[in-house]
Amino acid sequence: MILNKKPKQLLLVDMNWNRLFLTCWILFGVGGSVVAQTNWELKVDKDGIKVYTKKTGDSPLKAVKTVCTINTSLSTLTAVLLDVNSSLDWVYATKKIKLLKKLAPNELIYYSEVEIPWPASNRDFIVGIAVVQNEKTKVVTVAGENKPGYLPEYKDIVRIQQSHSNWTITPLAQGGVKIEHELQVDPGGKVPAWLINLFATRGPFETFKKLQDEVMKPVYKNRSFAFIKD
Repeated sequence: MILNKKPKQLLLVDMNWNRLFLTCWILFGVGGSVVAQTNWELKVDKDGIKVYTKKTGDSPLKAVKTVCTINTSLSTLTAVLLDVNSSLDWVYATKKIKLLKKLAPNELIYYSEVEIPWPASNRDFIVGIAVVQNEKTKVVTVAGENKPGYLPEYKDIVRIQQSHSNWTITPLAQGGVKIEHELQVDPGGKVPAWLINLFATRGPFETFKKLQDEVMKPVYKNRSFAFIKD
């Protein structure tokens, strides 16, 4: 006899909530740097992707750092990051995305809606990003500003009000690039912080796993930018 077997309906609810917690942590919005601390705890080390978490200040939500190496160029990766429509292919649970304004070749503002399973509401966010390269080190950073008030909020969608993220992309002497991505986001609504933290590492892993495939698409091959030197 099997004890404590959950009814099928409850199992489906559990699966939906798990996906919600994963989604809360892979939002692509960029809004500044995560509070600097060094006490990162390694949670995942698989397929060349490492995911760390740590507490930041008084927030009950943990920050997440993803580190991986991808066999690609700075220009190719930049092309992927600036092609916001491609997020539908590699950023987990992206339902809708729209370029709102292109400020410069390396700067833009976009809107994204994240699909959340019932009974929770979908989340959305608006962010402005800028890609900048250090002329001496060739290190590329992707920084920006969370802009929750750029558009009116939509009915039945929770607008992300707080997110902090930073990309650091370093070219490697042997070829390829090293990516370090730090993220802390408050998904809003009544979602327990301990449950979000429990599933915080899975979403980033799945997203960066797909990013490894995304950079290999022919559309990004041989891309170049005046503001990026490989």
